[in-house]
Amino acid sequence: MRFALVGTGLMAQEHLRNLALFPEASVAALADPVADSIAWARRTLAETGTPEAERIPAFADVSAMLAATEADAVIVASPNFTHHAVLLPLLATPLHILCEKPLCTTLPDAREIVARAAARPRGIFWTGMEYRFMPPVRSFIDDIHDGAAGTLRRLALHEHRFPFLSKVGDWNRFNRNTGGTMVEKCCHFFDLMRYIVQDEPVRVFCSGAADVNHREERYDGAVPDIIDNSFTIVDFANGVRAMLDLCMFAEGAEEQEELVAIGDAARLSVGIPSGIKALAPRVPVGAPKAVIRTPVETPEDALAAGHHHGATYFQLRAFLEAAAGRAPVLVTAEDGLRAVAMGTAAEISARETRVVTMRELGF
Repeated sequence: MRFALVGTGLMAQEHLRNLALFPEASVAALADPVADSIAWARRTLAETGTPEAERIPAFADVSAMLAATEADAVIVASPNFTHHAVLLPLLATPLHILCEKPLCTTLPDAREIVARAAARPRGIFWTGMEYRFMPPVRSFIDDIHDGAAGTLRRLALHEHRFPFLSKVGDWNRFNRNTGGTMVEKCCHFFDLMRYIVQDEPVRVFCSGAADVNHREERYDGAVPDIIDNSFTIVDFANGVRAMLDLCMFAEGAEEQEELVAIGDAARLSVGIPSGIKALAPRVPVGAPKAVIRTPVETPEDALAAGHHHGATYFQLRAFLEAAAGRAPVLVTAEDGLRAVAMGTAAEISARETRVVTMRELGF
């Protein structure tokens, strides 16, 4: 399968390294208006052993690429605010599309993409939600759905990490470009909530602010306005309560992510990067606790190819299977829209310090 990449910055480098792990995949074209990013992609391709990496055609925009390139699939890894404009011409082709999260930065744009994707006669559309595909997280989710914790009542997702990385032009420093941290970063976690709970959210409350990161930076005199820490509570229609605890000035955390599910029978957790699951069944008061710890391994080549604990590799494998017609699309455009909607609700809630119902947003 011949892939074109639209956007050749940081996330695209991860896709290039992972595509090199699939003998059935090749890179047919690159599109990015920034020459340095194209050069970076060529170096990555050369490092992965891609023959004649310098000869792969490169274009400044999608229209020029489409006019001159034969490809089967495209990965959209351009900045968030470009997704809508980039996707419109791609959706008029039969190309299989993998669009990195978030689907779009606004709900109207995301709704339009969902409608256009549904109307295509050919070509799959896949929203890039890598977290579903981390092997430890995948095992954690399977255990929940298999009833290991009993009937799920609570879900807590924690991410304590480093600040946003620097991107081209530092576009990710402002809400107008990203949709806001709760859309840009946290759509992953809101997607996980829906997928784990297997129901839809009804209300969202978020308390968050820009307290520490990037406060000394100035861009044409403007101070970055992205949230760097928050607590978000989501109530689901089936009664499950979910919580997201985000802190982006907690670089020293032993586990960057920890997911905790509590049902009426047990507490189940998993940590990243340790990959250790812990199942703690409920026991009578005073009885010995019996915690079962299970390590979940991730292949070393998948770990080495990116920053998402092997998730990009396993997502690409699933995408290739779906594009070949051998498996379903696991993360649809509609899934991408719903994650953006939850993030949008959280951004509104944080700004207006109130509960936001999903009905307000049309869901």
